[in-house]
Amino acid sequence: MWRLRRAAVACEVCQSLVKHSSGIKGSLPLQKLHLVSRSIYHSHHPTLKLQRPQLRTSFQQFSSLTNLPLRKLKFSPIKYGYQPRRNFWPARLATRLLKLRYLILGSAVGGGYTAKKTFDQWKDMIPDLSEYKWIVPDIVWEIDEYIDFEKIRKALPSSEDLVKLAPDFDKIVESLSLLKDFFTSGSPEETAFRATDRGSESDKHFRKVSDKEKIDQLQEELLHTQKSLIDMYSEVLDVLSDYDASYNTQDHLPRVVVVGDQSAGKTSVLEMIAQARIFPRGSGEMMTRSPVKVTLSEGPHHVALFKDSSREFDLTKEEDLAALRHEIELRMRKNVKEGCTVSPETISLNVKGPGLQRMVLVDLPGVINTVTSGMAPDTKETIFSISKAYMQNPNAIILCIQDGSVDAERSIVTDLVSQMDPHGRRTIFVLTKVDLAEKNVASPSRIQQIIEGKLFPMKALGYFAVVTGKGNSSESIEAIREYEEEFFQNSKLLKTSMLKAHQVTTRNLSLAVSDCFWKMVRESVEQQADSFKATRFNLETEWKNNYPRLRELDRNELFEKAKNEILDEVISLSQVTPKHWEEILQQSLWERVSTHVIENIYLPAAQTMNSGTFNTTVDIKLKQWTDKQLPNKAVEVAWETLQEEFSRFMTEPKGKEHDDIFDKLKEAVKEESIKRHKWNDFAEDSLRVIQHNALEDRSISDKQQWDAAIYFMEEALQARLKDTENAIENMVGPDWKKRWLYWKNRTQEQCVHNETKNELEKMLKCNEEHPAYLASDEITTVRKNLESRGVEVDPSLIKDTWHQVYRRHFLKTALNHCNLCRRGFYYYQRHFVDSELECNDVVLFWRIQRMLAITANTLRQQLTNTEVRRLEKNVKEVLEDFAEDGEKKIKLLTGKRVQLAEDLKKVREIQEKLDAFIEALHQEK
Repeated sequence: MWRLRRAAVACEVCQSLVKHSSGIKGSLPLQKLHLVSRSIYHSHHPTLKLQRPQLRTSFQQFSSLTNLPLRKLKFSPIKYGYQPRRNFWPARLATRLLKLRYLILGSAVGGGYTAKKTFDQWKDMIPDLSEYKWIVPDIVWEIDEYIDFEKIRKALPSSEDLVKLAPDFDKIVESLSLLKDFFTSGSPEETAFRATDRGSESDKHFRKVSDKEKIDQLQEELLHTQKSLIDMYSEVLDVLSDYDASYNTQDHLPRVVVVGDQSAGKTSVLEMIAQARIFPRGSGEMMTRSPVKVTLSEGPHHVALFKDSSREFDLTKEEDLAALRHEIELRMRKNVKEGCTVSPETISLNVKGPGLQRMVLVDLPGVINTVTSGMAPDTKETIFSISKAYMQNPNAIILCIQDGSVDAERSIVTDLVSQMDPHGRRTIFVLTKVDLAEKNVASPSRIQQIIEGKLFPMKALGYFAVVTGKGNSSESIEAIREYEEEFFQNSKLLKTSMLKAHQVTTRNLSLAVSDCFWKMVRESVEQQADSFKATRFNLETEWKNNYPRLRELDRNELFEKAKNEILDEVISLSQVTPKHWEEILQQSLWERVSTHVIENIYLPAAQTMNSGTFNTTVDIKLKQWTDKQLPNKAVEVAWETLQEEFSRFMTEPKGKEHDDIFDKLKEAVKEESIKRHKWNDFAEDSLRVIQHNALEDRSISDKQQWDAAIYFMEEALQARLKDTENAIENMVGPDWKKRWLYWKNRTQEQCVHNETKNELEKMLKCNEEHPAYLASDEITTVRKNLESRGVEVDPSLIKDTWHQVYRRHFLKTALNHCNLCRRGFYYYQRHFVDSELECNDVVLFWRIQRMLAITANTLRQQLTNTEVRRLEKNVKEVLEDFAEDGEKKIKLLTGKRVQLAEDLKKVREIQEKLDAFIEALHQEK
């Protein structure tokens, strides 16, 4: 019964609230209202037959005050009839603690706030039933005539007022937790209070977000969007500055271009807008030597950072400001090439801070009238070309800075600005140093004429007057701002209405420039995006037509591909077989030393005609050769062999997969790697000992080695004989067969040589064992015999001819002797005792052959174990250096294909950034 009475009381309270509500315009039976309207009145109305359906949405499970899930408490079932008094004392205790007024007040307030939220949520969920109006009764569509929901919404208290009216539930929960000890462990009530206790612990970790905090959060999100927007736009401009305007595509995106005469106050105006002294300063000296792009954006901290650096400069600290100015000066001097004063290369700087207007400004070098000492002769023309390049952009905002303390008629920049923007549709005129102008100019109206552009033919969107300090470089921005505001408050220009309030101070200038900048951005960015889309389509079409089967790799991607191929080729160098190394090393070494062995060791020793003298001469000459020349020659051969193999792997065509676009790069990498490579200095010392021991050995172990030595000797002598016969043929001219068949004739000198040769051959036939040198009487005899036939010869000509004739005779004799020594291994084992056959020359060639084999083996080990790895390391270092050198990559990776891929990549990047920026711009709207 007590539950029924309590429900009746609550129902009467709700009915009284509904009757006195201002939102009811007329009386209407509850049964005739819509289901939603009936739920607003009361769900327990005695005349309501249709029960409110059980909502299954997530918002029904949360309290309107705490937004925490409501715990369903499990109470013991109620039994009607007599109940022992001792079973009701926990309920009476809870009633005294909670008090009935808190329950009624909390139910009324919470129920009203929940009804408001429920109606708003249901209103959003109800579908559009306008097409089915004929099904629904007319009373449903006319419900607004009976109930003014707007007044009900306004009559309901706000969330903050409801929180104030609600009791302190934390204290109530703490009070309830004290009851936990009064109950037994197994009672149903204990479970209910444990659930309440757990809920109270979770309530302590939750803090309700007030409307003020929500507003602050929205402002932070909006600020983040704005910062991202200006950063995105700045990135677009950075990409565009690196893009070479090709295919008639030009950058027409807005920037604020700051121009002015030298020392007109450009830097000071920029620093006032950026609220920090960030630029280098000098008394009368040109400090701005290259364009500086400054991206301003709002942020919680006043910092600056460069585009290509992660270091942040705290602009509130003087040491960071000094470091920033020094870094800007260093970058400017680095951009300026030798023999120049200014540079067109741009320095990108981002400045963030509270209260900064979002825009992108480009500070240009000051326009000069005459070139002073220390400047390049073309400095004036270079500054004009740089300024024109930025100002000719039809969407660039020109911030024209004019020094107010000097005569405006002498200004150069105003004429330049008038040429680039004759109608003044994108020019903002700024007069600096107005305090000095007002002090020094006798007629203040002259300043008004300057501001209005009447003293020179320049038009502008707006005219501003600013003060950039008292001329002291140590002044802070805050001090300058206070001085500027104080000056204009007391200035005659404002008091006499020569200037308007919105035309003064750098703050108003910043607001005006920012508004103009974003207006230009919104008007032009989509047009520029469409232009780059068309350019992209043209480039992609050209690529498909010219390179249909190739991927669009830009210069960096091509370099990475070439880098991998080069490293693979270096690895292939380490996989060359030992046999191949030794064969090419032995052959190359013999080609290098064969002339010395034949001419300086073998022939002088063989011409002694004595076995003992032959061996002695050979040993002495081999010892001298080993000590002085042979090790060095061997190392040179090994290094050249390594270079040749490396070049073969680098330049050898790879069939259909070969891409000639990498040839210049590979050649440069090869040359630079070889230049950096240095052979181990200790290689010669160890090699000398090995070669000396090899040449000292004379013991041929078997017949196979003996035959190999004979074969080696025959090849060497036949090669020399062939060279000698070619030399004789060139000396005496073609023989009778070539003269008859090919109609060739001998010259007069060749005829003399031929007669001399014939005379010397007759002498050799008479004495086949003739020594290598002619005696003086023999030379006289040959000369007189030739003179008797009418041939005049010189003794030196006879000696030269004799050298070749005797050399051919000797080599033929040596080859015949070599053929006889094929069966001489048996006599060699007996040390040629009791034998007329002596084959000491075969032993010499065996010693040379063995030395070559041992040397080749030693060099091969050094190559594979040390030098190849060191060369591979050099190649990696060269590739790393080339990867960081953009100019080197441009020089080595060239051609239409590379340039087309580069342009296509940049245009795609620009278009993607423009699309993202446009989307963010629309979201901001």
